[in-house]
Amino acid sequence: MNKPVLGIPQNTIEILQKYDFSFQKKFGQNFLIDTHVLDKIIRAADINKEDMVLEIGPGIGTMTQYLAEAAGKVVAVEIDKNLIPILSDTLRAYPNVRIINEDILKLDIRELALTEHGGKPVKVVANLPYYITTPIIMGLFEEHVPVESITVMVQKEVAERMQTGPGNKDYGALSLAVQYYASPYIVANVPPNCFMPRPRVGSAVIRLTCHEHPPVEVKDERLLFDVIRASFNQRRKTLANGLSNSDKIVFSKEVILEAIGKLGKGTGVRGEALTLEEFARLSNYLYDRKER
Repeated sequence: MNKPVLGIPQNTIEILQKYDFSFQKKFGQNFLIDTHVLDKIIRAADINKEDMVLEIGPGIGTMTQYLAEAAGKVVAVEIDKNLIPILSDTLRAYPNVRIINEDILKLDIRELALTEHGGKPVKVVANLPYYITTPIIMGLFEEHVPVESITVMVQKEVAERMQTGPGNKDYGALSLAVQYYASPYIVANVPPNCFMPRPRVGSAVIRLTCHEHPPVEVKDERLLFDVIRASFNQRRKTLANGLSNSDKIVFSKEVILEAIGKLGKGTGVRGEALTLEEFARLSNYLYDRKER
């Protein structure tokens, strides 16, 4: 077995100096330099030799080395072409790693899972650039990529938003979308000093275990998410006003009030008071009205 070495700060510095690497702010680059956190991520991702891991944003290959030790195959997708020679160096001892220089948001991950893993579900592990956390995670869900779990480092408040429930100030469209597709669990909080360079905000590792089937039955998934987004677009407004003011919700105020009334919470209720199950009931009722 090879011994991962890049979790040790002086080794990271050595590699960066060897290649005269400059951090790119536009790519949101913050490299992990804490072996304890790396071990926690690998444990939380629950990887074995049967698994293919998709790593998004491997950086200089710090976590990739750990993943390559645990997994059967690792496909690491890195957008920054300046990091490709470094990755070729730091990962040369790992024949089970494939590096792809591409923007993950433009990559056909379904096709990648098919060619690299026979279409079987993959495990996603990433230290995500915070500015594209949501598009990446929602892209994996909405494109119905075969994914078993997603274990990612994200901004702490984003992790909390994904896990929280009704009535909490952080509860919103992201909470509901994530919980529709997966079961979220915050594994660990990670302070800024575990990264190079240090981010300005705290981070957290969150594991999203993908549902085999959504926990609620909906007649029209797109309508459900249109209803959810409209409910949180104007947080201070009632649910009825939020839905009425949305150009995506094509029902009369009368029908909207009737649908909300069916929930038994009063027509003055706000979106943040509703559970995922109640949003599903609401969207199903509206769907039935559309069919008439």
